[in-house]
Amino acid sequence: MTHSSSAQESQFPVSAAAQALHTKLLTLDSHIDIPWPDQKDAFDDTPARRVDLPKMQRGGMSAGCFVAYIGQGPTTDAGHAEAQSQCLAMLDVINQMQGTRNGLTARVCSTVQEILTAHADGVLAVIPAVENGYAMGDDLALLAQFRAKGARYVTLTHNGHNVLADAAVHRPSLGDKPENYGGLSALGRDAIAEMNRLGLVLDVSHASKKSMLQAVAASRAPIVASHSCVRTLCDHPRNLDDEQLDALKAGNGVIQITAMPAFLKPKPDEGKRTANVADFVDHIDYVVKRLGVPYVGISSDFDGGGAIEGWENATQGVHLTQELMRRGYDESEIAAFWGGNFLRVLKAAEDVAG
Repeated sequence: MTHSSSAQESQFPVSAAAQALHTKLLTLDSHIDIPWPDQKDAFDDTPARRVDLPKMQRGGMSAGCFVAYIGQGPTTDAGHAEAQSQCLAMLDVINQMQGTRNGLTARVCSTVQEILTAHADGVLAVIPAVENGYAMGDDLALLAQFRAKGARYVTLTHNGHNVLADAAVHRPSLGDKPENYGGLSALGRDAIAEMNRLGLVLDVSHASKKSMLQAVAASRAPIVASHSCVRTLCDHPRNLDDEQLDALKAGNGVIQITAMPAFLKPKPDEGKRTANVADFVDHIDYVVKRLGVPYVGISSDFDGGGAIEGWENATQGVHLTQELMRRGYDESEIAAFWGGNFLRVLKAAEDVAG
């Protein structure tokens, strides 16, 4: 155990009841980045990664969505070709995060039933996903290749508009206007229809408000915001406002609150912005009060910038469980936050794909 996690344990003493519940739950983190270029260290307990398979096992983290993240680049033929090849290579690396090594077993899972079976078998579930529709370039055929490699969701945009949709944060350095399409492009609408056909969940984290609202209306399956927070509590363009939250519920989707201080708490007048487990659960509370328990879940964005006091790596998820218990949530509600709600959306996408 590193010195910092020892300090964490003393700062956040864990009750036997919280530890027992956390160990029992199917806990799923819906957004984790992988290091790139690949270091072939997923089975090693490495100081460089906030999430590796040993940390997941030690922290009672049952399942994680590992994303092939492609940063936004030029929307040119060359830019698209590079994004496509890198994304496929990253999905191949995620698919290598399985088997038995160093005394632990992991399995790549591409359906809800496979995730449930892995948990019942006591093995870690690795769920591939794609962050940024730029990864498909302008070729819808890439979506079937992503699904064939186990991907379960595709994040519509990242920071910067792509050829599918406008992003919440535009990039003038890439030639972006504040809006390129006023939401979705025609190709973006076609991509949503193809994702519905394939059982790929549409992820609206990073999308502009217009893109997000149009995506909810266009999709035949529920959508997810895989790593976003509540705009009323922290006014950041990446967060969802009340109108967006209501639309998410109307579409039977889910928002996965994320451990990014910039999305959890407003910036103080002076000093460094920090956030902790209590701040994180404040966002869950807000969504529960507005929408109800079935519409909110948990993500870390670990290894993509996420980390808060009390949840700094995959060994410390029990601190969230304890805070949820402290606020009076029962076992069924905590199970819903830790994966049940997200799995409902994955299953709905499978059912729509048929």
